Amino acid sequence: MVKFTTKKIKSITLGEKMKKFRQERRLSLSEISRNVSVQTKYLQYLEEGQYSKLPAPVYVKGFLRNYANFANMSPESLIRQYEREQKIQQNINQKEEPIKTKKPEKFSNLVITPRIILVAVGIFLVFWGFLYLYRQVNNFVSTPRLVIKSPVAGAEIDGRFVRVSGVAEKDAQVLVNGQSILVNENGEFSEDVGLREGLNEITVVAKNKFDKETSEMVSVNANYQNEPTDFDVVDGGEGGSGENSENSTEPGKFSMELRVAEEPTWISIEADGSLVYSGVLLPDSVQNFSAEKEIKVTSGKGNSTFIKVNGKSEEVLSEQAGAVHDLIFTPDGRAQM
Repeated sequence: MVKFTTKKIKSITLGEKMKKFRQERRLSLSEISRNVSVQTKYLQYLEEGQYSKLPAPVYVKGFLRNYANFANMSPESLIRQYEREQKIQQNINQKEEPIKTKKPEKFSNLVITPRIILVAVGIFLVFWGFLYLYRQVNNFVSTPRLVIKSPVAGAEIDGRFVRVSGVAEKDAQVLVNGQSILVNENGEFSEDVGLREGLNEITVVAKNKFDKETSEMVSVNANYQNEPTDFDVVDGGEGGSGENSENSTEPGKFSMELRVAEEPTWISIEADGSLVYSGVLLPDSVQNFSAEKEIKVTSGKGNSTFIKVNGKSEEVLSEQAGAVHDLIFTPDGRAQM
């Protein structure tokens, strides 16, 4: 009796074939990737048989043709083996997918009615009212924000003026040395302030509509030679007379002496149509100006501002308290409006 022996023939997968080729030649995936122009991750998926992570079959077949040319293998053989194994994997995955049961559809029991809309609107209005009330109470009990950016405390100023700037609470009134100044819509302010020789204290106050206020004071030192010029400020305090020494006026021009009394006052001066001064003058300060045709004066406190034209008698700018605007003076005195 003739006995037959059976011999198992072990076939290797496409991935095992590619991995064996690479290991026999001691190549890395990145080295093969550079030679066949295929990303390393796709070569790894092929070696591991993870066909579901590969791109469309048409691209995979292109990968295998490049690989076969590099490895001196038959492209058709590699492609057929890939198609066979890829189809087997698809069949296995379809069998393993659990049968999904269709869940019954659920319908919401919520029906929007006019009553629900009215209730929602009412809740919104109540919430908005509480929020508005909270803001008003918070503004009433809290002081407004105030930050002075310049000058810094203790600064040495080489000149007769310093620019005071900062940020206050929106819609707050800002006063510099008691004089109200302009504040933009973002709460920012900037104003030139006249300085005396030596130590000056600048007080900035922010006041909200509930009369709550925040006050900040900055001390600076002013250094300048007290030499009279057309725009000199003369200190009428201790050791001073409150008036300028006699000044010479250029030929063809007339002179004006302006004095501020009692409290700091914002002043703006235009000479022959050009702005020559804008800022806050301290009490008992004197300034001299000159022009050919006219000098236009604006003051924040008309009854605290005094004018003398060409050395004539001093006169008050306005008998009424408050601001006066664009009063014109000529060589003959105050122009009739």
